[in-house]
Amino acid sequence: MDDERPEVLTIGRLAHRTGLPVRTLRFWSDEGAVPPVARSAGGYRLYDAESVARVELVRTLRELGLGLDDVCRVLSGRTTVAEVADAHVAALDTQIRSLKVSRAVLSTVAKRGSTVEETALMNRLARLSAAERKQIIDEFKDEVFGGLDDPRLRDRMHTYSIELPDDPTPEQVDAWIDLAELVRDPGIRARLRTWMQLNTPVPEQGRPPGASIWWARQIVQTVAEVRKGGVAPEGPAAAEVLSELFGDADRAAVLRSLEAGIEAGAEHYRRLVARVRGQNASPDATEELEWLARALRAADQA
Repeated sequence: MDDERPEVLTIGRLAHRTGLPVRTLRFWSDEGAVPPVARSAGGYRLYDAESVARVELVRTLRELGLGLDDVCRVLSGRTTVAEVADAHVAALDTQIRSLKVSRAVLSTVAKRGSTVEETALMNRLARLSAAERKQIIDEFKDEVFGGLDDPRLRDRMHTYSIELPDDPTPEQVDAWIDLAELVRDPGIRARLRTWMQLNTPVPEQGRPPGASIWWARQIVQTVAEVRKGGVAPEGPAAAEVLSELFGDADRAAVLRSLEAGIEAGAEHYRRLVARVRGQNASPDATEELEWLARALRAADQA
């Protein structure tokens, strides 16, 4: 019989040779990926040595994620492995990005101990399109910065953007979730608006004295060194630091600006923006700013 010749294989012998289940080979055969080379007198499928090589090729392509339709197209010569591979690389890149987003959301959920409702919101925020993310930021910019009479601020806002890259890291996704929640909060928007108004120059009066706190990091560095030296904000040494930093500026105006920024969470906002952009944010200056506020209050009461 033909199926007893060593060069002819029944589907059972092909399964033994390749280490694949008969059921899998039968399915591939029915789909046209590994067609039989002949039929026995009893109607059984017969294969040959080339069928073994074909099975190995099909297995390789399947392990790489190709569907049987694509496999059959390659084997029939209607397309090349390179063309199919290129399409699958693009598909895998999309899948990997989606998995990164899922991982970031789940990591944030685990860290926060979020409820089902919070999880759903974070997932939606993380998967917004670029246009939807831009709309959220543009609305925030209009409400917080719109109409402020400061040419330098207008120039900055014109080029100001907070964009999540196409292939974000989990840390960037996590930061975006926090930032999106923050900028959508009406209360935070209002507090940031108040803070910005206090830091915007009044026509013919120049820049408010408290504005320098937020744009000049040397102030924070000076306070950090003073704190490291153990100087208390209520002591005479702190008063000397204030004189060095602000001279004869209106201390009350400085304190108003400082307190508004602290209340608005300006430092947290700044660091979130840097994380979304993938930048190395400068160290959190919240403790330094709070020390400075205590020192200004103590000086005012002295």
